[in-house]
Amino acid sequence: MSPKVLVVEDNELNLKLVRAVLEHAGYDVAAASTGELGLASAVSEPPDLVLLDLQLPGIDGHETLRRLRDGVLADGVPVVAVTALAMAEDRDRARSAGFDGYLEKPISPRSLPEQVERFLNGGGS
Repeated sequence: MSPKVLVVEDNELNLKLVRAVLEHAGYDVAAASTGELGLASAVSEPPDLVLLDLQLPGIDGHETLRRLRDGVLADGVPVVAVTALAMAEDRDRARSAGFDGYLEKPISPRSLPEQVERFLNGGGS
Protein backbone atom coordinates (compact mmCIF):
# COMPACT_ATOMS: atom_id res chain seq x y z
CA MET A 1 0.00 0.00 0.00
CA SER A 2 1.43 3.38 -1.04
CA PRO A 3 1.89 6.13 1.52
CA LYS A 4 -0.88 8.74 1.42
CA VAL A 5 0.25 12.36 1.05
CA LEU A 6 -2.22 15.18 1.66
CA VAL A 7 -1.31 18.30 -0.30
CA VAL A 8 -3.01 21.52 0.85
CA GLU A 9 -2.29 24.20 -1.75
CA ASP A 10 -4.51 26.99 -3.10
CA ASN A 11 -2.56 27.58 -6.32
CA GLU A 12 -4.12 25.24 -8.88
CA LEU A 13 -0.96 24.93 -11.01
CA ASN A 14 1.25 24.17 -7.99
CA LEU A 15 -1.27 21.62 -6.74
CA LYS A 16 -1.48 19.95 -10.14
CA LEU A 17 2.33 19.76 -10.42
CA VAL A 18 2.88 18.34 -6.93
CA ARG A 19 0.09 15.82 -7.38
CA ALA A 20 1.39 14.64 -10.76
CA VAL A 21 4.98 14.31 -9.54
CA LEU A 22 4.02 12.39 -6.40
CA GLU A 23 1.55 10.11 -8.15
CA HIS A 24 4.18 9.33 -10.78
CA ALA A 25 6.54 8.41 -7.92
CA GLY A 26 3.94 5.97 -6.58
CA TYR A 27 2.33 7.96 -3.79
CA ASP A 28 -1.40 8.05 -3.11
CA VAL A 29 -2.22 11.79 -3.17
CA ALA A 30 -5.19 13.62 -1.68
CA ALA A 31 -5.52 17.32 -2.51
CA ALA A 32 -7.25 20.27 -0.88
CA SER A 33 -7.30 23.94 -1.86
CA THR A 34 -8.04 25.41 1.59
CA GLY A 35 -7.14 24.67 5.18
CA GLU A 36 -10.74 23.77 5.94
CA LEU A 37 -10.86 21.24 3.09
CA GLY A 38 -7.48 19.89 4.17
CA LEU A 39 -8.81 19.26 7.67
CA ALA A 40 -11.87 17.47 6.28
CA SER A 41 -9.67 15.34 4.03
CA ALA A 42 -7.36 14.43 6.93
CA VAL A 43 -10.38 13.24 8.92
CA SER A 44 -11.92 11.20 6.10
CA GLU A 45 -8.67 9.80 4.65
CA PRO A 46 -5.91 9.97 7.26
CA PRO A 47 -2.61 10.81 5.56
CA ASP A 48 0.90 9.58 6.27
CA LEU A 49 2.31 13.03 5.46
CA VAL A 50 0.88 16.52 4.94
CA LEU A 51 2.41 19.14 2.63
CA LEU A 52 0.82 22.39 3.79
CA ASP A 53 1.02 25.78 2.09
CA LEU A 54 1.36 28.55 4.66
CA GLN A 55 -0.60 31.19 2.78
CA LEU A 56 -4.12 29.89 2.23
CA PRO A 57 -7.53 31.50 1.88
CA GLY A 58 -9.68 31.12 5.00
CA ILE A 59 -7.58 29.65 7.77
CA ASP A 60 -3.86 29.91 7.04
CA GLY A 61 -1.28 27.15 7.25
CA HIS A 62 -0.33 27.87 10.85
CA GLU A 63 -3.95 27.60 12.05
CA THR A 64 -4.49 24.51 9.90
CA LEU A 65 -1.43 22.93 11.53
CA ARG A 66 -2.74 23.74 15.00
CA ARG A 67 -6.06 22.07 14.22
CA LEU A 68 -4.41 19.05 12.57
CA ARG A 69 -2.25 18.53 15.67
CA ASP A 70 -5.28 18.98 17.94
CA GLY A 71 -6.57 15.43 17.52
CA VAL A 72 -7.06 15.21 13.74
CA LEU A 73 -3.76 13.57 12.80
CA ALA A 74 -2.31 10.49 14.41
CA ASP A 75 0.78 11.10 16.51
CA GLY A 76 3.92 11.14 14.44
CA VAL A 77 2.37 12.18 11.12
CA PRO A 78 4.77 14.76 9.68
CA VAL A 79 3.43 18.12 8.50
CA VAL A 80 5.72 20.04 6.17
CA ALA A 81 5.37 23.77 5.50
CA VAL A 82 5.46 24.69 1.81
CA THR A 83 5.93 28.36 1.02
CA ALA A 84 7.46 30.97 -1.21
CA LEU A 85 8.66 32.80 1.92
CA ALA A 86 12.36 32.05 1.88
CA MET A 87 13.89 34.09 4.69
CA ALA A 88 15.69 32.29 7.53
CA GLU A 89 13.20 33.71 10.04
CA ASP A 90 10.32 32.20 8.04
CA ARG A 91 11.92 28.76 8.33
CA ASP A 92 12.52 29.31 12.06
CA ARG A 93 8.93 30.46 12.57
CA ALA A 94 7.61 27.34 10.83
CA ARG A 95 9.81 25.09 12.96
CA SER A 96 8.80 26.82 16.19
CA ALA A 97 5.12 26.56 15.18
CA GLY A 98 5.49 22.77 15.07
CA PHE A 99 6.09 21.97 11.41
CA ASP A 100 8.32 18.94 10.87
CA GLY A 101 10.00 20.44 7.83
CA TYR A 102 10.02 23.22 5.31
CA LEU A 103 9.97 23.21 1.50
CA GLU A 104 10.51 26.37 -0.49
CA LYS A 105 8.63 27.22 -3.66
CA PRO A 106 9.13 26.78 -6.45
CA ILE A 107 9.05 23.06 -5.77
CA SER A 108 11.63 21.02 -7.66
CA PRO A 109 9.84 18.16 -9.45
CA ARG A 110 13.15 16.29 -9.61
CA SER A 111 13.84 16.34 -5.85
CA LEU A 112 10.28 16.32 -4.45
CA PRO A 113 9.83 12.51 -4.29
CA GLU A 114 13.15 12.15 -2.47
CA GLN A 115 12.22 14.94 -0.04
CA VAL A 116 8.84 13.34 0.66
CA GLU A 117 10.49 9.97 1.27
CA ARG A 118 12.91 11.59 3.71
CA PHE A 119 10.04 13.21 5.65
CA LEU A 120 8.13 9.92 5.75
CA ASN A 121 11.23 8.24 7.19
CA GLY A 122 11.61 10.79 9.96
CA GLY A 123 14.15 13.08 8.33
CA GLY A 124 13.61 16.79 7.98
CA SER A 125 14.68 19.58 5.72
